[in-house]
Amino acid sequence: MTKTLTILGGGESGIGAALLAKAKGYEVFVSDFGKIKSNYKADLERAGIEFEEGKHSEKRVLKSDLVIKSPGIPDKAPLVKALRDHGNLIISEIEFASKYTSAKLIGITGTNGKTTTAMLTYHLLKEGGFNVGLAGNIGQSFARQVLEQDFDWYVLELSSFQLDDSYEMKLDIAVLLNVTPDHLDRYHYDFEKYLASKLRIFELLHPGGDAIYWMDDPHIGKNITGFTRDLSVHTYTLSRDAAEISFIQNDRLFCVPDIEVSAPRAGISIKGFHNLLNATAAGNAALLAGVKADDLVKALGTFKNAPHRLEPVRKLEQVEYINDSKATNVDSVYYALGAFDTPIVWIAGGIDKGNDYSLIEALVQDKVKALICLGKDNSKLWTAFENIVPVVKATNDLIKAVRMAKELAEPGDTVLMAPACASFDLFNSYEDRGEQYKKAVLAL
Repeated sequence: MTKTLTILGGGESGIGAALLAKAKGYEVFVSDFGKIKSNYKADLERAGIEFEEGKHSEKRVLKSDLVIKSPGIPDKAPLVKALRDHGNLIISEIEFASKYTSAKLIGITGTNGKTTTAMLTYHLLKEGGFNVGLAGNIGQSFARQVLEQDFDWYVLELSSFQLDDSYEMKLDIAVLLNVTPDHLDRYHYDFEKYLASKLRIFELLHPGGDAIYWMDDPHIGKNITGFTRDLSVHTYTLSRDAAEISFIQNDRLFCVPDIEVSAPRAGISIKGFHNLLNATAAGNAALLAGVKADDLVKALGTFKNAPHRLEPVRKLEQVEYINDSKATNVDSVYYALGAFDTPIVWIAGGIDKGNDYSLIEALVQDKVKALICLGKDNSKLWTAFENIVPVVKATNDLIKAVRMAKELAEPGDTVLMAPACASFDLFNSYEDRGEQYKKAVLAL
């Protein structure tokens, strides 16, 4: 008897899951409360998959043998509540796709740095000669790649939402970068629930699989023991004063058995203390996967990060302009500010996510010569720093903000756009904000 499968959400992950499910013999129905993009509709029509948009047909959805939910749909959504009350099994696209591949899997999660670390791990494996795909919370969906490609390895960037709906997927290597308060609206404003969601990545490892985590994270350290029983554990750390990253047996930096690698700091393409940590995690994973030491060191120097992450835009009149639009929380800004030894003109602001700016007061006082608050409501940011930063200005116009920054910056300074906030008051997304910032800077 043919099983029925409903997919909630017609984005990249949903469409990929629909195509894979159809190929595996399911009767598939895609339901999106919003609008489905025309290219995705074309994919569904070519495959003969029924879909709806602008609504959810609840009675039909409740009859499904299996439901795949977009990670963007919260558990408090009425239809999700109805499904759980009805006893329907809800899983992630990642979980579903994992059933149809024999490839080895590297899972990477954390509040900050997931995309950079996943992309770098993929780059290290690819440059090391591996047949590898990159999926998860980035790029083409895992399900679509499982259907269309034949990779031996996948590097998966995993959000807490994807982990929440994954149960039987088995990873070979799991990386937990850090955990700081974020997305708490999805976890009843309970940080411990969000933390437990992140730690679940280790429950998805094969027995004896490799668990990698940052040992200096206070939240991970005090909760890790129960999640890593029967696993091969590899911790990493990095002193702020370290001159190089080292992969050394039984050392606190890298605990990869029988491998010794030294990668000079100057030879690593991504800058900033947080990116040294990301490189440490990625390197650890790559070595465990079997990448050779020489290939690893070479590849660390050729990696190009995703846009909007400490992205150099231009140098004008001896002033560097940097786009870090992805820095949407205080923790990200902490590392962004720490990446520069020059005086900083800081552009920040947007929709505050419950930020505690006291965490970066000392760093801002030490590094920032001027703050430009960019947003519809700049009151909290202004109040937090008006007595700390010598010059504070405010605007709700990005072009004006960039022009203000140019007037305030002197040769040798850095203009850093690191918002610490969500973008949706003035922009469609952090990507939109970053692209508009780059356009404004290039127009100076």
